[in-house]
Amino acid sequence: MTNETLASYANLSLYSAMAVLTLSMLGYAGYLAWLIPARDARAESADARERELVAAGGGAAKAGAGREAPAGSSAAGEVVVPLRARKAAGVAHTLALLGTVLLFASAALRGASVQRWPLGNMFEFGVAAALFTMVVFVVHGMRRDLTWLGLFVVTPVLILLGLANTVWYTEAAELMPSLKSIWLVIHVTVATISVGLFAVGFVIALLYLAQDRFGSDRGVLRGLPEGRTLERLTYGLHIIAFPLWTFTLIAGAIWARQAWGSYWNWDPKEVWTFIIWVVYAAYLHARVTRGWRRQSATWVAVAGFVCIIVNYAVVNVYFVGQHSYSGL
Repeated sequence: MTNETLASYANLSLYSAMAVLTLSMLGYAGYLAWLIPARDARAESADARERELVAAGGGAAKAGAGREAPAGSSAAGEVVVPLRARKAAGVAHTLALLGTVLLFASAALRGASVQRWPLGNMFEFGVAAALFTMVVFVVHGMRRDLTWLGLFVVTPVLILLGLANTVWYTEAAELMPSLKSIWLVIHVTVATISVGLFAVGFVIALLYLAQDRFGSDRGVLRGLPEGRTLERLTYGLHIIAFPLWTFTLIAGAIWARQAWGSYWNWDPKEVWTFIIWVVYAAYLHARVTRGWRRQSATWVAVAGFVCIIVNYAVVNVYFVGQHSYSGL
């Protein structure tokens, strides 16, 4: 039996989360908008000083030793984030955290409304995937400064929530019999966490490839860390996500044995889950194999997340099989 009041509160929390995350996205955009000019000013000032030294034959080096550091930089040459950018980042961080809490409240209320784990259809999975993506971003951001990444994470999360609310929305309802198992909690939850990790890794991978292709001096790419840092972040997130996806594959087989009597049934969903595992295994192998360029290996990681999108946005909806429980 569905508690309609709790279900309505779940939707209200979701709409509130989307509104808060929209403001957070604008805050992160403002951070980059005020940071990039400061970096440009630093670069131009450094070029001017270098030309002066060359013109003076190096004699100006001592004269310039006591000069004040240029605007937008410190005496050590590091960029000083402008006050407006710092304020925008602080507001954006706070709103990102609040939006994450509201997403958690929405998922919890949705589950309470039907007294089950809120991962029974495409709408609920979309909300959970957005939640765990934000959790990965917020928690990882507590260990290192990821302000530059905020715009590129919050924006796709909002797109995902928009799809969940419009295309995939399903009224809260009871589960079909095959889904009433503890393995729903274990298998699907771990899968969603790994998707959140893969999603953030995918975003950073695209930024790394864009910076490698167009250089670090174009548009918003000027506000990013160097390519080596981006590539290492991409690899680090995939190192964590891949074992979780491996567990997802194994747990799914165990659940299939209990629900359908066989560990493997060549169901479209099972096949695509295995394809995703193979692609990400290929990425991790290529990443540590001599002869593979980091850029080429990163493209394999991008292909892995494309497979995830196909798995959940196409296979779940249009392929008929034992996993046909999208709710649409």
